[in-house]
Amino acid sequence: MAAFRFIHAADIHLDSPLRSLALRDADLAALIGDATRRALTAIVDLALAEHVDALLVAGDLYDGDQTSMKTARFLATEMKRLDEAGIRVFVIRGNHDALSKITAELVLPEGVKLFRGRAEAIEIERGRGERPVVVHGLSFQKPLAPESLLPSFRPPVEGAVNIGLMHTSLDGAPGHDVYAPCRLADLDASGFRYWALGHIHQRAVHEGAATVVMAGIPQGRDINEAGAKSVSLVTVRDDGAITVEERMTGIAEFRRVPLDATGIASWTDLVAALSRRLREAREATGTPHLVARVAITGATPLAWRIRRDADLLKTEADQAAAALGQAHVEKLELSIAPPAAVTPIAGDALGELARLMAGDVLPSEGFRTGLGGVAAQLRGLLPAELRDLLGADEAGSDALLARIAAEGSEDVLARIAADAEDGEGG
Repeated sequence: MAAFRFIHAADIHLDSPLRSLALRDADLAALIGDATRRALTAIVDLALAEHVDALLVAGDLYDGDQTSMKTARFLATEMKRLDEAGIRVFVIRGNHDALSKITAELVLPEGVKLFRGRAEAIEIERGRGERPVVVHGLSFQKPLAPESLLPSFRPPVEGAVNIGLMHTSLDGAPGHDVYAPCRLADLDASGFRYWALGHIHQRAVHEGAATVVMAGIPQGRDINEAGAKSVSLVTVRDDGAITVEERMTGIAEFRRVPLDATGIASWTDLVAALSRRLREAREATGTPHLVARVAITGATPLAWRIRRDADLLKTEADQAAAALGQAHVEKLELSIAPPAAVTPIAGDALGELARLMAGDVLPSEGFRTGLGGVAAQLRGLLPAELRDLLGADEAGSDALLARIAAEGSEDVLARIAADAEDGEGG
């Protein structure tokens, strides 16, 4: 008797809009902007290569209030490839899909089942004598789902392998809002054999009375979705045994690359260390492209110069990445300081200025109010989709502005100190 095999994916977020990345590097933004489409193509390619019976998408196929019919046509083309190969597709809407205006308008091939806001149980036609397989699904009707959807599902079909599709935050996860919450224990007790979940972008597998898999996102979109991304290839045997295999689908992997500059006193040595860390990161990356964020930390005599010439160091990093091939440096993060025993180059005057800025200027109400006014003016000039860059709420905005001000004061001090050093040397 043949096993039933399917691919479980979720949170594809087709054509997800880019924000800060697009502002920094247009070429890199173009690569990542197309990556969600390429991830879907990779998923379809995998389904065809593995000759699976079905593809299950556990929500957020789209990304919010998506109005582009180009996205819809691309999706229809990919679904047609599966339909022509006899591969069934089962899709539920998540919180992002519920916002999409085109999901209700798009005509998909006959082999694609889009579950609506009322629970359904679809039996998959199988060969004679093979154990029945039933796919259960229920879509979000609205973007918000504060209550569990589990009680709304139809009961498991007796004698069949019951597979559930659900978009849920489970018991909650950092960085994810609460949507359709439920407990693993309740999924275990549901009588279903496999739960195909979506919403949380980090993959997780739970083996119990039910195999519960949070698919994770198949392609990271920014540094907060760092690491290799994938889908699950699932095999269900007639005795109910389940095998879950992780299969990589991302075109580009975001990766944090740490560089400890402690004790490095030569610019040449710093660039060499940076190149070495990027090479190590590229060798450890399994996707075609690496997108690195380099975090430079530690106490180094070069601290002032690194802050002053951060743009030059970024250029060095870009050149090192280009030499590796299909590697990109998205950003440099600096958390550095001069060695504790080193007096600032400009002498006591610079030290006094540093103490004045840190102790009197930055914490003052007048400074914070002025900075907030500048930020509010800038926010008003930004397109609506970019305004969260300056904080999604008051607390987030205040924290971001405080960090920017602190980093800015360090940059000012670094330039003064480095210029003084150059003047003494000249």
